[in-house]
Amino acid sequence: MAEHEHVRVAVIGSGFGGLGAAVRLRRAGITDFVVLERRDSVGGTWRDNSYPGCACDVPSHLYSFSFAPNPDWPRNFSGQEHIRAYLERVADTFGLRPHIRLDSEVLQARWDAEELRWEIETGSGTLTADMVVSATGPLSDPKIPDIPGLDGFTGKVFHSAQWDHDYDLRGKRVAVIGTGASAIQIIPAIQPLVGKLTVFQRTPAWVMPRMDREISGFERRLHTAVPPTRALRRQMLWLIREFQVGAFTKHPAQMRLVEKLAKYHMTRVVKDPALRAKLTPDYRIGCKRILLSNTYYPALTRPNVDVVASGLREVRGNTLVAADGTEAEVDAVIFGTGFHVTDVPIAHRIKGADGTTLAETWKDGMEALRGSTIAGFPNFMMIIGPNTGLGNSSMILIIEAQLNYMIDYLRQLDTLTTAGTGRAALDARPEAVRSWNTRIQERMRRTVWTTGGCESWYLDANGRNTTVWPGTTGEFRRVTRQVDLAEYRVLRAPAPADRRSADTVEAAR
Repeated sequence: MAEHEHVRVAVIGSGFGGLGAAVRLRRAGITDFVVLERRDSVGGTWRDNSYPGCACDVPSHLYSFSFAPNPDWPRNFSGQEHIRAYLERVADTFGLRPHIRLDSEVLQARWDAEELRWEIETGSGTLTADMVVSATGPLSDPKIPDIPGLDGFTGKVFHSAQWDHDYDLRGKRVAVIGTGASAIQIIPAIQPLVGKLTVFQRTPAWVMPRMDREISGFERRLHTAVPPTRALRRQMLWLIREFQVGAFTKHPAQMRLVEKLAKYHMTRVVKDPALRAKLTPDYRIGCKRILLSNTYYPALTRPNVDVVASGLREVRGNTLVAADGTEAEVDAVIFGTGFHVTDVPIAHRIKGADGTTLAETWKDGMEALRGSTIAGFPNFMMIIGPNTGLGNSSMILIIEAQLNYMIDYLRQLDTLTTAGTGRAALDARPEAVRSWNTRIQERMRRTVWTTGGCESWYLDANGRNTTVWPGTTGEFRRVTRQVDLAEYRVLRAPAPADRRSADTVEAAR
């Protein structure tokens, strides 16, 4: 990377959000951009998470870009290796490789108010950019709880997103901490290998059947030869999920039928009443993320598995102690404890117009205009920002909607630059950000995420849901179709003469 390189757009991250942004920029005729990736390859969360059993819980034909359909998905719910390979193909097919800077972690990005540009320091050099698009995603930085005594544990410790493939689990006494989306895939995958498996469950999850199957060769050939059949399949998957949104956001009582199906799914497999009691949630289904698995419950019934219905409290030597006093001596600890979602680490590295970091701006909770832009951070946009998450559908739909917003944002900047004197920048008005988020939180009150009686990773430290979008993906697409300039302040760079005058005054002082 050149020491003083300047680009029009700098994209941070090369997962779905970052690669999608790169494709949309090229399709809009913008080639003056870079994608800054901290790892040595693309893929984002689908590169990092390579644990046994890793797969998506959204159907593959919906969990892919509309502009890059894949007729060859092997299963309804494809595994990590297929999704990662898909993203690698996207990078190749759309000619993104020349724009991607690997091993280029963003260490700091600072807004230069005089030059109207971002100064970006990376692990491989520095550059400046007119606009920064942060596509680091909410599932990029693993979260390991601060457990007293963990430093003294002499066995193996790793997070599900940092799987140690060199460590042989066969015959070992293994503890899995957590029972979320990653853990319920890991547990069935490693149960046959380990000598003893102890599952520390702080809160039981609602688990529904995973309607997975192999996609036949005939279907794949049909989707290749007749593209409308592929589009129809995607449309049907989307519509089914759009119809479900009302139960999550407006009528949580409708979720009772789904609860009955989930309970039947459990009781059909788990015959031990004591184990069933441990695994039965006491909150409304949908309040926390609904998990999909046909193998999780069977794995928990095996003789070499113990379920501790309590969170991990401390570690004494190689003995793990739960909050209820249960003890288990183990050789390895695997944390399936999620990610920094409401306290995104990149926020500590982004400094806005007044020198304040995004993390400081968000100390009382994340807020963004239309999930994308933040007051005081001009020409900065987030892909999968605050309140853009989904409880039941594909995040790729949200990403593509935000990419539409990004392209219109750049069009507006072009128009302003042409119409005015010199370059321009847009800064979200604080009142517009407040108004947008007030409406979001008002709508959130009646959702299952608020009324369901649970604590989830959707909620921040203040108990506010700053993660999920309380509407349909169709609605989100409509509200991000174009940039409303009334919601932004237009910033202009000082003219060269103005700068010389200011320099002369300063020198005279």
